Amino acid sequence: MNPDQLKARIESKRDDLIDLTQRLVRIPTINPPGDFYTPCAELLGDRLRARGFELKYIRATNTPGDSDRYPRTNVVARRTGKKAGPVVHFNGHIDVVEVGSGWSVDPFAAEIKDGRIYGRGTADMKGGIAAAIIAMEALLELEPDLPGTLELSGTADEESGGYGGVAYLCEQGLLTRDTVDHVIIPEPLNKDRVCLGHRGVWWAEIETFGRIAHGSMPCLGDSAIRHMGAVLGAMETTLYPQLARKTTAMPVVPDGAKQSTLNINSLHGGQGEGHDGLPAPVVADSCRMIIDRRFLIEEPLDTVKGEVREMLESLTGSRTGFRYALRDLFEVHPTMTNKDAPVARSVAEAIRTVLGRDPDYVVSPGTYDQKHIDRIGRLHNCIAYGPGILDLAHTPDEYVGIDDLVTSAQVMALATYQLVHGHG
Repeated sequence: MNPDQLKARIESKRDDLIDLTQRLVRIPTINPPGDFYTPCAELLGDRLRARGFELKYIRATNTPGDSDRYPRTNVVARRTGKKAGPVVHFNGHIDVVEVGSGWSVDPFAAEIKDGRIYGRGTADMKGGIAAAIIAMEALLELEPDLPGTLELSGTADEESGGYGGVAYLCEQGLLTRDTVDHVIIPEPLNKDRVCLGHRGVWWAEIETFGRIAHGSMPCLGDSAIRHMGAVLGAMETTLYPQLARKTTAMPVVPDGAKQSTLNINSLHGGQGEGHDGLPAPVVADSCRMIIDRRFLIEEPLDTVKGEVREMLESLTGSRTGFRYALRDLFEVHPTMTNKDAPVARSVAEAIRTVLGRDPDYVVSPGTYDQKHIDRIGRLHNCIAYGPGILDLAHTPDEYVGIDDLVTSAQVMALATYQLVHGHG
């Protein structure tokens, strides 16, 4: 197949690509709680069934957040060619984060302005899902007897860990090295980048303890909030400088994420305010902090956890009355596919063909569903590639460029053609 022919076919489907992106964005699949997963999955399924794909709708029962009101509905579409060949799987999450404040447009209107589609999920990552579908459709229109197997999954809950989505599909044997050969996840990593993986993450809760007493006589109590203040102080003077000295050979973007990082997600201390917002007149006997520690492939997880525990133990020895609990909440090891893996090579070559320049190889600062494909599915031939600008994910006035949608669909189609024909 002539690459120019394939590029032209996708260009001719520009309006269809815009429309599909808009239709997906207009379904407000906000997570939490997990709104409208089923109608969004059905939109994808109806589209692909009409193109000859076989469908499975899979509810991830008994996973976090799943209920009859908010079912964790996933769709897997599969088209098997008449000739044997590799299985190429596109995976995209259908959930989006909350809207937040600061928008100048309706976040679910999918308004077009200045060559961009605006709305929550345009970049992360409904535009990428739409581009993958258009890429597959264009391939099949030009080569109806395309060998191999094309698959697409629209999955739940990536924004909250992916347990009701990709993790569940991997556990069910639908997305593993025994059933799939190549995986492309159209996350918004920019149209000229091949994303090989991500840093690791450890979420944990630190709780400090005190002794309750009357707020007018704090001398009779022991403030857990003040103890947490000491934790914050130790972080600033010891832990943050220590993390800033750690760097990686991973090509993490942006530059500020090439070191180890720690974010304080939340603080909860003391009794809640009562009537009319008036405070409870007591000394806080508990204070909780949620931390988000992102770590590098060079760092063992035991070391990552040990640094925090060492800091807390030091406070136990130096601060009168200091007591704490440290609880694990979530952990994922870093992962990075070799840039010489077939799927990475094919996408890189397609970028050269479409854009006329070499791609950048990057690693995401945050995790995405490659973690489950790698850990549970044992499938390492997986990368992220898609339209959209990474920095726009989760922000007000999120958008995806229409030209970027078209270009990325061309790259996906060319790479898929190479992979199913065994040229990866």
